[in-house]
Amino acid sequence: MNNFISAGFLALIFASGIWNPGLSAQIGEQTMKITPNQFQGSDTYRIQAAIQAARGTTNKIFIPAENANGSHIWILDSAILLPAHMTVILNNCTLQLSDNCRDNMFRSDNVGSGIENPAWNENISIIGIGQVFLKGANNPRSTGDSHRVLKLDPEKAQKAGDWRVSYGSDAEKPGMKQKGDWRNIMILMGYVNGFNLKNLNIVNAHAWAVSCERTINAEISNIRFNCPESQMVNGKEVFIFNRDGINLRHGCKNFHIDQITGITGDDFIALSILETQEDNARGGILNSTMVTSRKWQGRQDDTEQIVITNIDCQSKTRAVAIRANAMASINHVYINGLISKDGINVMLVGGKGYGIDSQTGKINNIHAMNIIGGGQSLIQIEEAISDCSFANGVYLGEGDIISYSKIEEIQTSRIQANNLIKM
Repeated sequence: MNNFISAGFLALIFASGIWNPGLSAQIGEQTMKITPNQFQGSDTYRIQAAIQAARGTTNKIFIPAENANGSHIWILDSAILLPAHMTVILNNCTLQLSDNCRDNMFRSDNVGSGIENPAWNENISIIGIGQVFLKGANNPRSTGDSHRVLKLDPEKAQKAGDWRVSYGSDAEKPGMKQKGDWRNIMILMGYVNGFNLKNLNIVNAHAWAVSCERTINAEISNIRFNCPESQMVNGKEVFIFNRDGINLRHGCKNFHIDQITGITGDDFIALSILETQEDNARGGILNSTMVTSRKWQGRQDDTEQIVITNIDCQSKTRAVAIRANAMASINHVYINGLISKDGINVMLVGGKGYGIDSQTGKINNIHAMNIIGGGQSLIQIEEAISDCSFANGVYLGEGDIISYSKIEEIQTSRIQANNLIKM
């Protein structure tokens, strides 16, 4: 764009009836600063309208702290869909899912219900300035993964022996889906080349806070989680399960994950390629925690070249968990600086229990250094991994520094452990 806005573009947004002339953008500047406050309607509608107005023009929107409706919060009833080449700048603002919402907060617009074979998207950024908060609903309709049955009292159900449950106000309501799915993920990207997520506080996600599927060339940094295993709903503590921090699923490559802190009710960071042999593994269905196909389709679906640095977390289970099965490979993962409080282990490398075991050597070249934490072991190995190294670790627990659980140590090959000490 030059120093003016095209007449056609102005005509389009005036004719749409959603432009608010009292809050018009500063036309005549080098670029037009597009915000949802320039449009009318619900908060979700105005944010989406701003994205549509910016698409192909500035390719950038700004969400400010003050909402033109007089509030200091943006309430979302459905997911904000992000197209290619779009940057969302969150300026000291708070976004929250409404109690009526059963959807993501942000999702790449190429994936969703009924989209079986998504096209690739590219260059999506969500950038926080100052203190930005993304919050789950006060009373979420659905939480947990696709195996969790919704319950109004999950703790009571678990005491009765029903473990695969999670809270949801939709529980026992006729006509409402009674299990979770990928819509419970707060930020969901699929088939994206170039993803940037920076400087956010994520509070009480309905399941995983951030999940990337078949996403490449990404940077996630300066994220703070406050997603414990429970929250207060109408004065009562309810349990919400599968509150992971960051998940990388099939085909994630060339990631840098840096300066991530906080608390999660499940794995803080998980690299997973699971359920790869299921027949009913189509994309776009609502019986999965993946929005794209769960089927491993070849080496393009391997996860590799992942750098994880400067992690300080409190996790119910693991700080970093790596799981694969069948033919899939997770390889060349580099970790430097991992502090873990509580949890079962600091690292799980090769986790069982999610389908056909990983084949020998498919999980390889996992290299971690400068690790500290407790739990049952510093590092737990459950599958036959190869060409891995662990260095400069301090174990604060009572078990073994490296635990070979459910496998024999001789099943692994070329594993180096240097300067791992127990305090």
